[in-house]
Amino acid sequence: MLRDFFREYRWLYLTVGLTIALFLGQFSLYGLPMSYFLFSLWLVLLILAGLSTFLFLSFRRKMLALAHYDREFLQDLSEPSERAFLTLLAEQAQTYEEEQSQLTQRDTQRQAIIKMWSHQMKIPLSALSLMVQTDQLNPQDVQLQLHHLDTYLANLLNYLKLSKQQLDFRFARVDVRQVIVDLVKAYRVQFLSQEICVAIEGDWQLDTDKKWFSFAIEQLLSNALKYNKPGGAVTISLSEKGLVISDTGLGILPEDLPRLGQEGFTGYNGHEHQKATGFGLYMTKTILTQLELELTITSQVGEGTVVTISKS
Repeated sequence: MLRDFFREYRWLYLTVGLTIALFLGQFSLYGLPMSYFLFSLWLVLLILAGLSTFLFLSFRRKMLALAHYDREFLQDLSEPSERAFLTLLAEQAQTYEEEQSQLTQRDTQRQAIIKMWSHQMKIPLSALSLMVQTDQLNPQDVQLQLHHLDTYLANLLNYLKLSKQQLDFRFARVDVRQVIVDLVKAYRVQFLSQEICVAIEGDWQLDTDKKWFSFAIEQLLSNALKYNKPGGAVTISLSEKGLVISDTGLGILPEDLPRLGQEGFTGYNGHEHQKATGFGLYMTKTILTQLELELTITSQVGEGTVVTISKS
C-alpha cells in the first residue's frame, strides 16, 4: 500500500524536491549562509512528514473502504473528484445488479423451458411405452411419436443456441417451395392423422440461410397443425413478395396478437390446450429478424390464422 501511496502523491514529493533543489541553487549562486537553508529544509521536511502521515492515513482508509466496499465511509467523501468517482461507482454497481438480474431471470426461464420440454418429451415416450406394453405397435403411430421426440429435441438445442447467440448463418440461394415441400413430407403423418389437407401455390427464390429459415417455417407449420381443426386445411402461397401460411384453426384472441413472439408467451390457446411453451414463435421471430425478414400475424377467433413472411 505504501508504494501505491507514493505513486498517487508523487507529484507532491517531486514538487517539494524540485523546490528544495531550486532554493539550494539560489543559496549557492548568491553565497548565502547555508545555515538558513538547512533550517528551512528541516522545517519543510517536518511539515512534509506531518502532511505525509495525514495523507497516508486518509489514503489507507479510502483503500480499505474500497476493498470492503464500506458505503458509510464512502458516502462521507466530499472532494469533487471523489464524488464523481462515487457516482461512477454507483452507476457501475447498478448496471452490474441489472445484468445479474437479467442473467438470473434468463437462467430461470431456461430452466423452466427445459422442464416444459422434458414434460413434452415424456408424452411421446409414454405413448411408445404403452404401445409396447399392449403390443399395439402401429407403424404410423410409432413414426408420429418418434417425429415428436425428434422435433422437441431439435427445438431445445436450437433454443439453447439462440439464447447464447450462436447462430451460424450461411447465406445462399434457396428454393422456398422445395423447403415447404420437404417440411410437409416430414409432417405428412400429422396431416393424415388429423385429416388436414395442405395446398402449396406459387414459388419464391430467396437469398437466406436454408437451415435456420427452414427451422422458422417448420415452427409456423407446426402451429398451423397444432391449433387446426380435424378435417381443416393449410394453404401456403408463395410469391416474390414472400409467403403466406393460412389455416382454418382456432384463431388467436385480439389481445394476444401484440404479444406473439415474446419470450415465453403462450397466450390463451397455449394455456387452454397445454400444447405450447411459447418459445417456438419467439425463436421464429428472432431468427427471421436476423435473416432480415418480417413476420406478420393476423387472426380471427374461430376462423383461422394468416402468417405472412416478407422481406424487410
